[in-house]
Amino acid sequence: MSIRICVGGATGWTGESVVAGVLGSDGFELVGAVARRAAGEAVGAARRDASGSTVRITSTVQEALEAPTDVYIDYTHPNAVYGNVMCAIEAGVAAVIGTSGLTGREYGEIDEAARARGVGVIAAGNFSITAALLKHFSGIAARHVPHWEIVDMASAAKPDAPSGTAQELAEFLGTVASNEFARPVADTLGSREARGAAIGGAQVHSLRLPSYVISVESIFGLPDERLTIRHDAGSSAEPYVGGTLLAARLAPARVGLTQGLDRLLFD
Repeated sequence: MSIRICVGGATGWTGESVVAGVLGSDGFELVGAVARRAAGEAVGAARRDASGSTVRITSTVQEALEAPTDVYIDYTHPNAVYGNVMCAIEAGVAAVIGTSGLTGREYGEIDEAARARGVGVIAAGNFSITAALLKHFSGIAARHVPHWEIVDMASAAKPDAPSGTAQELAEFLGTVASNEFARPVADTLGSREARGAAIGGAQVHSLRLPSYVISVESIFGLPDERLTIRHDAGSSAEPYVGGTLLAARLAPARVGLTQGLDRLLFD
């Protein structure tokens, strides 16, 4: 049986590619789409779902989930994702979170709600396979090199900082090993803010400039040697589709929150 999918942010940069991936797969059926500005329009007018009716875009997740749905995929906005996912959980629908900007507290509340409702939620700061490898290899490096910092680069218009990729990476490394500082950040002379934000025991530095799409690098240092592991995304959203659809296949069989595509690939 096909997995019934609803996509939030269906007309956005990533959401549109995810919709195309769902429509082009025999294993999924698109039953809902959410995009406030395109509400009422058809998704791919030439394509039709299994019942023969054209899938119409709605303005709210609640309205979209009136159709029987197995998995809700969110690629909306940092200000909307929490409410959208909680709406899906309340409806008993599994969720895949590709939108960044959620806090640790919000992830905890999502996990608690999902467990109470008996549904699965899979979230990743980046659903790219190569970004998952960045996180995995950085975890290996952190076990052997006790000094690291993270640089996060994105387009000038990206509203959240750091990116979900950098946030997830920093928090993960903090669970792997303790980052050691030759000079405590608190002892910085001048502007302490220039040392970045402390996340998961690491200093994270966010750049927001034209010409970047999304890039993250973890930098590990020892005396007289340095290791840099970097992920660069291109100008299309294609790298995120495969990982998102993998999560959508697995989410209905899980309960509670799973964070990180690497958890699906390597655990």
